[in-house]
Amino acid sequence: MLAIRLQRVGRKGYPVYRIAVQEAQRHPSSGRVVAYVGTYNPHTKEVTLQKDLAQKYLDNGAQPTPRVVKVLKAEGVNLPKWVKEHDSKQQKSIKNLEKLRKNQPAEEVVAEEAPAEEAEAPSEETTEEQPAEAEAPSEEKAE
Repeated sequence: MLAIRLQRVGRKGYPVYRIAVQEAQRHPSSGRVVAYVGTYNPHTKEVTLQKDLAQKYLDNGAQPTPRVVKVLKAEGVNLPKWVKEHDSKQQKSIKNLEKLRKNQPAEEVVAEEAPAEEAEAPSEETTEEQPAEAEAPSEEKAE
């Protein structure tokens, strides 16, 4: 059985892919390549494709990977009915959603500011008490 998959080429940190028709049971890097039907550059979204050759292999039963299905569909290749297309409306579920930074409670920030306010509060109370005590003895002296 044949598979149409992306084969990575290009330099480190800048991948470019060949669209290759290979034996499906082999590893992508070591499988015998039957034909190259195009290239795909994910950075510029540039695709060069031999549509008639890709269509020939699809009609003969070559199974494309989900990413290749997306590329072939964008290029206007007629996909057989048995090819599964990825549903773009369905979203992936996020594991451990409560651990995301945006979902953390805002109390932690407030908790850091609260001790600073408490430290200021006693100093204000003592300053308010001191004038009251200072006034009381002065009133006694005045009488």
